[in-house]
Amino acid sequence: MYRSLVTGCGAYLPAQILTNAELAKKVDTTDEWIRQRTGIRQRHIAAAGEMTSDLGTAAAKEAMAQAGVSPSEIDFIVCATSTPDETFPATATRIQARLGVGPVAAFDVQAVCSGFVYGLAVADNFLRVGQAKTALVIGAETFSRILDWEDRSTCVLFGDGAGAVVLQATNGGQAAGDRGVLSTHLYADGTHHDALYVDGGPSSTMTVGRLRMAGQEVYRHAVVRMAEAIDAALEANGLTPGDVDWLVPHQANIRIIESMGRRLNLPSDRVVVTVDRHANTSAASIPLALTEAVGDGRIRQGDLVLMEAMGGGFTWGSALVRW
Repeated sequence: MYRSLVTGCGAYLPAQILTNAELAKKVDTTDEWIRQRTGIRQRHIAAAGEMTSDLGTAAAKEAMAQAGVSPSEIDFIVCATSTPDETFPATATRIQARLGVGPVAAFDVQAVCSGFVYGLAVADNFLRVGQAKTALVIGAETFSRILDWEDRSTCVLFGDGAGAVVLQATNGGQAAGDRGVLSTHLYADGTHHDALYVDGGPSSTMTVGRLRMAGQEVYRHAVVRMAEAIDAALEANGLTPGDVDWLVPHQANIRIIESMGRRLNLPSDRVVVTVDRHANTSAASIPLALTEAVGDGRIRQGDLVLMEAMGGGFTWGSALVRW
């Protein structure tokens, strides 16, 4: 049985930074209001003409360089995004062309903020059954393009960015001490559509639309559903919260992040937090946080890393990885 080993991480953030103070000049809000409710102090905004595929390509190149793999070695690409360049083709195919990767499988997955966990699960399953040896998993978003910049309850929450990982198949065993992706757990409940959605689309209004969210309902479900996903990952591998070395959560709200850390009884310095600088970058948030923690040496070989997320749909899920 093969196991997926993470061999490289990469990230990209647009150059433009929009602070809370700058945002307060455009919408009725304050830096204090945003920080108290979300923990966010700034976010990155894609430049005019800078597309999701541009962000994803930059992150993918960094991940490939860290993994030491060439374009010819990549045989599977999945891009998690809710803000594709176009309705079709898939943003993954545009990234594929820019990377110079040959005619291999390349497609998008759309699970909003849970997208990276969904993409990781898809790639992991391909590697486990031997249909691919090296996979590129990307989370890339330009959420600034679908925000209503007059709605202070939503426009302050999101930012743009991309993160990526390279997964390579290894003949690892199945014991919890073995390195690689131990398990992934995916869920969805479409009955909560109206709590978080974009009010447009090709088959409905023929417009791009803007993000709409019932914040309190999303928060209420997030703390419950992500906790369930955490429990499922630990139970599936016969582990306890005390076995987890690092929590790399979806970066939506500091209160939710802290709640998940307390559930695992992890000290705050074992929870990777980037929401203050990146805001919510949807499918890009986990790989961005992961790349930062790996790059600065916090996450080391042998560490048990737990990732979890929840997004519109609702979708939610978790992934447990032995680094």
